[in-house]
Amino acid sequence: MSTPGKTRVAVVFGGRSPEHGISCVSAGGVISALDPDEYEVVPVGITRAGQWVLTGGEPDQLVIRARQLPEITADSGVDLVLRADPTGRGLMVLDQVEGPRALADVDVVFPVLHGAYGEDGTIQGMLEMAGIPYVGANVFASAAAMDKEFTKKLCAAEGIPIGPYAVLRNGMTLSDADKERLGLPVFVKPSRAGSSVGVSKVSDWSDLDAAVALARETDPKVLVESAIVGREVECGVLEGEAGGSPEASVIAEVRLVADHEFYDFQAKYIDSATSCEYDVPANLPERVTREIQDYAVRSFTALDCAGLARADFFVTPELDVYLNEVNTMPGFTPSSMFPKMWAMSGLEYPKLVDRLVRTALARGVGLR
Repeated sequence: MSTPGKTRVAVVFGGRSPEHGISCVSAGGVISALDPDEYEVVPVGITRAGQWVLTGGEPDQLVIRARQLPEITADSGVDLVLRADPTGRGLMVLDQVEGPRALADVDVVFPVLHGAYGEDGTIQGMLEMAGIPYVGANVFASAAAMDKEFTKKLCAAEGIPIGPYAVLRNGMTLSDADKERLGLPVFVKPSRAGSSVGVSKVSDWSDLDAAVALARETDPKVLVESAIVGREVECGVLEGEAGGSPEASVIAEVRLVADHEFYDFQAKYIDSATSCEYDVPANLPERVTREIQDYAVRSFTALDCAGLARADFFVTPELDVYLNEVNTMPGFTPSSMFPKMWAMSGLEYPKLVDRLVRTALARGVGLR
């Protein structure tokens, strides 16, 4: 049974993508931030195989220990299903002894899922069918932002600068004309993934095939991008309150200080304490800061985002700005930049999470 007077929040995490472990760590942060006087948390884990389980949701278990990421398994809790039925709006526990039993209705879902089967519009579609409000972008925006090809196309159509790139669909190889156009080095990455999973830097064309093969272990569609020499910066965006315009956070810069060739998965999450330094806010001219914030908000609008997003950019030595990608469910781990940027903008982590939940409840589901 639910607790009278409290908003019932299902925090969904784990999932089938390679970013499973990071999703678990993000969920630990979100669960810790939800005020127990205001919210009742229903911690829902999804295994790598796609099984839903009602977990204990202890935040101290959803952390990186001894360089190992947490994981949801079938033994993490009891089986659970979400009714994709707007007349129910509830979760069903599949108890092998007592049989199926309903939990109290869920008011809102916080899908702290990164990558495929979570950040790509799939669970958003399921929640729309179930009639349950949820934090973050809708089906279209989630899918468009997850696929880097269409992020680039939609944002370029809005006049936001994009670096040179080529798309390799399943079975395609990079043409000689594209090699000449892109030059070296290039970055090879899955089109529909995040957290730098499957990304390689290629400085010799003889290494291209291996890099494409690695990326295709995650996604058959691969992007090959010209390397843009410059600084890596990020900007958070929040949906405006009470129908207001989207808001941009301060800018953050990520600087590698250890032996990593680029800001890869290992540097982001496993070695972040020793591999990276962060400037929040970034030391940029005011004109460039305003330009990045403007591009971040315009990217948010171009993709029809809702709730939140993090837009990543490159800034060249000449102070030209290029959009890299847009994340509709950025990391919420202790080392993640999205909450750090908003904290520096005056919105501390618990208030950030509270705002996201309240915004989702106010927005509801359906066309809007």
